[in-house]
Amino acid sequence: MYEIYYTRFGRAYVGDSKELLASLDEGSVDLVMTSPPFALQRKKEYGNKDQDEYVDWLIDFGHSIFRILKETGSFVLDLGGAYKKGRPVRSLYNYRVLIRMCDECGFTLAEEFFWHNTAKLPSPIEWVNKRKIRVKDSVNTVWWFSKNDLPKANVKKVLAPYSDRMKKLLEDPDSFYKPQKRPSGHAISKGFGTADNGGAIPPNLLQFPNTDSNSQYLRLCKELSAKRHPARFPTKLPEFFIDFLTDENDLVLDIFAGSNTLGEVAEKRGRRWIACDLDRDYLAASALRFFEEPITKEATKLFQKLVSSSQLPIDLTNIKRQRELFSKQTKHITTIPLEFHNHR
Repeated sequence: MYEIYYTRFGRAYVGDSKELLASLDEGSVDLVMTSPPFALQRKKEYGNKDQDEYVDWLIDFGHSIFRILKETGSFVLDLGGAYKKGRPVRSLYNYRVLIRMCDECGFTLAEEFFWHNTAKLPSPIEWVNKRKIRVKDSVNTVWWFSKNDLPKANVKKVLAPYSDRMKKLLEDPDSFYKPQKRPSGHAISKGFGTADNGGAIPPNLLQFPNTDSNSQYLRLCKELSAKRHPARFPTKLPEFFIDFLTDENDLVLDIFAGSNTLGEVAEKRGRRWIACDLDRDYLAASALRFFEEPITKEATKLFQKLVSSSQLPIDLTNIKRQRELFSKQTKHITTIPLEFHNHR
């Protein structure tokens, strides 16, 4: 394991994340959020496991994650669904992960979330497009695990905008809504739900399209012929959980970082972060999230060092975008989270 680059608030490591987890102190991390390679039928370049061995493989990480989490910390795991090979029936692997994380690793399921990717294309092709006997699979299960019943969480930080109907109710509650009994027989008292709390409580169905086709990351990957990661989640997904479950200066970790979306969001939010991935090329390209456009000759040279140099880690704290991000944060934040020994 070795460090490839660092920013004001974070560090990115190439190598086996089990080694990274073993290097972390017990009870030192506030949030682990990750989206591991899914248990798909076809092998992907980024190294997904077969469905039969996937659950055992992931549970090994669960034990280490439980150890390094604070008592108030959270573990958020994004898993895509899958079909059984050659059959129009669903694999239960993601639910087996859920049960075993709780039964064997000691986690509590704080709440289940479902990420609806509104822009996802119809799949799987065989059952949806060709035979037309299934609808498209557009929802990921997102398990929010905790070490106890009361992890750090604050819904006030992730309130959703009020609907037009709710705005009218807040403006004139007496003329817009009359209290009455619900079909269940429960009486709704006058004034219930008419206080302006700054927004609505969000549901556990998170609807974020995964459409970053024109993002800075992809533009710079194309310009510099960098190896872009094919499976990226949208920034709004980690934004929600970082805001919901952490405070400024907390430490967040992604053990399957890929294009390091979590690190980019954490940097903007003033959270310390650590990212780890087996593939150096993917992590080198992830550094482009912290560069400025248009890219300069100096920045291009830095990127080439990330790709091929042995003189690591690369300091990104002095590039323009990093300076601007840092200037927006409060000055008391610890800028570099942790020190590790490089193993090469």
